[in-house]
Amino acid sequence: MSVQPAAPATGVVMTLVSAPQFKTQVTHGPSGATLPTEAPKDNGGTGGSFSPTDLVATALASCVVTTMHLTAAREGITLGEVSAKVEKRMSPPPRRIAELVLSILMPSGLAPPQRALLEKIAHECPVSRSLHPDTKVTASFGYPD
Repeated sequence: MSVQPAAPATGVVMTLVSAPQFKTQVTHGPSGATLPTEAPKDNGGTGGSFSPTDLVATALASCVVTTMHLTAAREGITLGEVSAKVEKRMSPPPRRIAELVLSILMPSGLAPPQRALLEKIAHECPVSRSLHPDTKVTASFGYPD
């Protein structure tokens, strides 16, 4: 029987080093950028940095906005500045992210079909599709006009 070699890694490699007091330092392989993380205040940390579950919430908001910009560029839509706020709601023990509530402020000047396309794409970003089905994701979109 022949054993197939593992496929080469195609993803980005991050390195994590733990530190005392429930803290870590994450390094992004390609760029060398670093990000500190810490256990949340309600779970023994000081609240001085992002917690791992904060990063999940942040990843969702970032992915939604990035995916909308990528789609707008492909479709020839001038999107402008988009801002997002995300609220993370934890479940009672056993702890997990129960709900992520996104509030997205869109720029003016988007026609109804453009709005519909971008809102659809926002719900289909890779991070959203990677979340557990039990994690509720709620998104609202605000338009100034």
